[in-house]
Order: sequence, then structure tokens, then C-alpha cells
Amino acid sequence: MLFVFSYDNKTKYMVISPDLNAGQSHSIKTGNSSFERVEEFKYLRTLTDHNSTQEEIKRRLKSGNACCHSAQNLLSSSLLSKNIKSKIYRTIILSVVLYGCETWSLTLREERRLRVFENSLLRRIFGSKRDEVKMEWRKLHNEELNALYSSPNIVWVIKSRRMRWAGHVAHMRETRGIHRALVGKLD
Repeated sequence: MLFVFSYDNKTKYMVISPDLNAGQSHSIKTGNSSFERVEEFKYLRTLTDHNSTQEEIKRRLKSGNACCHSAQNLLSSSLLSKNIKSKIYRTIILSVVLYGCETWSLTLREERRLRVFENSLLRRIFGSKRDEVKMEWRKLHNEELNALYSSPNIVWVIKSRRMRWAGHVAHMRETRGIHRALVGKLD
């Protein structure tokens, strides 16, 4: 599959193919125009020639951590309720992390990485719990976090968004390329 991208009066192309030798030439020339081959291109999400979801998830989590760092004063404030803090997480931080998640195909490792990210943030929001038996503070367990956080977990949100996107594509006209890719009728 060949993608051609144009920005800042520069045109580049990228080849996505299981054949590693596909499009080996490093530039294409037509008339006075030259197209440079790239292995990665950022548009809405980062596209790579091997189409790695794992790298995209790493980038999104890194952006989410940066967003978290920006909102650190809000998340650690004692003036805001835990309900407000969880709304900040859902509306701001989760939106940054899940941008373009409809195209992700998750492995168990990636699901776990996403859950770890979410649980660490929820622990920051909900704080510690006092153990009445040992009379000391401890971190909340995952089950306790799930009970306190009333919204669906991050993996469930991703899967529901993917299903919603698939339904949207299924209702498109049959002549649309994305619809043909979904039903497997490519030319």
C-alpha cells in the first residue's frame, strides 16, 4: 500500500507492505517533482511502515504523562473533590491518551500497560487508605480502585470506541475505500 503525504511544499511517500523489499527506491521522481521515501509520518497519529500500534501507544502514554504533569497541581489539590479530579482525568488526560484509539489492535501486553497507566493515575486521585488493623497507610488495590472509579476502565473504553467506529464504517456507502477495506473487497 502506498501513501503519499504533502506538507510545507514537501511531498513524501511511505510504503506499508508485508513485503520488506516493496518500494526499495529511496525517491520517486516525476517531471520536476521529487518524492522522498519515509518510514514514519505523523498525521493525526504516527504512521510507520510496519504499522506498529505498540509505538503509537507508547507515544500516547508519553503525551498522557505530560498532560498529567501539567495538571499535577489540580490532581494533588486538597481543595478539589475526588469526583472533580476523576472528571479532569476522564475529560482531559484520557482524551489525550485515547486520541485515535479506534485504529489500535491491542495485545494483552498493551492492555496491561494502559491499565497500569490508568491505575497509577487513579491512585494519585484517590490517595491512600488507612489500614485499621496495622494502623498504617497503604496503596489502594486494583479492585478498590475499580470500585471507587465509577466509569469503565480504559481498555473497555477503547474497545467500545472501536466497535462504534466499525459500525460507522459499516454504514458508509459501498464505494468508500474504508468500507471496502472493512468488508474485504479491495481492488
